Amino acid sequence: MSTKGLNPRDFKGLFYIRDYIIYRGKSPTLREISKHMGFGSSRSAALLIERLVDLGYLERTAMGSLRLLKDLGGRTETERVVEIPLVGSVPCGLPLLAEENIEAWVPVSQRIAKPGAQYFLLRATGDSMNKSGIKDGDLLVVRQQPVADNGERVVALIGDDATVKEFQRKGDKVVLVPRSSNPAHKPIILEGDFMVQGVVINSIPNPLN
Repeated sequence: MSTKGLNPRDFKGLFYIRDYIIYRGKSPTLREISKHMGFGSSRSAALLIERLVDLGYLERTAMGSLRLLKDLGGRTETERVVEIPLVGSVPCGLPLLAEENIEAWVPVSQRIAKPGAQYFLLRATGDSMNKSGIKDGDLLVVRQQPVADNGERVVALIGDDATVKEFQRKGDKVVLVPRSSNPAHKPIILEGDFMVQGVVINSIPNPLN
């Protein structure tokens, strides 16, 4: 993608705003941008945002938040990437990958998302899988598939709710097992309708943590 018109300060600001929106699901405040950029006032952050809007990388929504219009792609020029949809939430009655659920398209290295399969991203919340390498705020790279093997980390849709757990089939029952240091999380025994949406193949750490 062309980055014509962007100077080093623009790159730094856009990467920060991009990561903030992707990993936290909301826009950073002017104060947060100023602190990250080393500005002396929020006015400088506002001017940076307006410049990125004018260049076509951001737009303001009707609610006043920022939305990504285009991305910088990979952080290195030579790395091959694929654009994967980020699904932030699962509203009642909508399929997981319905267009209404897609918050952004995020470039992911083809070393992670290998060609030949379909993928999506989920933002991890909570600590129910922190002992399996999934931390709060991480982006989960999920390979779409309707089945899973024992021990795989899956995204399962139970009714209208999506959850990430370890898949275990025991006889005619399926158990979704948390792998957490928090004893409050208990296994979910499934006897009714549920759907495996995919298998988690990688967890991308939140650079803002």
